[in-house]
Amino acid sequence: MKLLTLSTVLLLLSACGESPPPPQNGEPPPAFELALLHGGSTRFPEDYPQRLVAIRFWADWCPFCESEMRALEPVFEKYREQGLTILAVNVRQDRDTAAAFIRKLGVGYPTLLDEDGAVARRYGVLGLPTTYFVDRDGRLIGKIIGESTPQMFLSMLEGRL
Repeated sequence: MKLLTLSTVLLLLSACGESPPPPQNGEPPPAFELALLHGGSTRFPEDYPQRLVAIRFWADWCPFCESEMRALEPVFEKYREQGLTILAVNVRQDRDTAAAFIRKLGVGYPTLLDEDGAVARRYGVLGLPTTYFVDRDGRLIGKIIGESTPQMFLSMLEGRL
């Protein structure tokens, strides 16, 4: 069943039409505006000047997202005063589904809703979780496809915190 769900989401992410190429290291990643889970909206990169930003794409059905999101919470808490922001972008799920999952996890970093998957497509996301890292100058510095550990996560930010 999970394989069928994964296949369906991958198909939806790669929906009809041509998507722009995914962002490359050294380039500014695509800008976006998304609704925040708890109301309002946020704009990237405008709302995060001079921050190190990890943009994490996830869904509640993703077998690795739950453990990874829990594991990254202490990293966020430890380094947010040093400029780290984690944006948890829920892909193609409604607000209630995302809210129930976040409530269960108890994570404190912002959750954004990409209900139609448009932002995930612009980033070239083909599987979940996928995390993009953006430096303080607004340039892409790397990505992790699949589950990461706090150590992997921090290695992407080495020398930048």
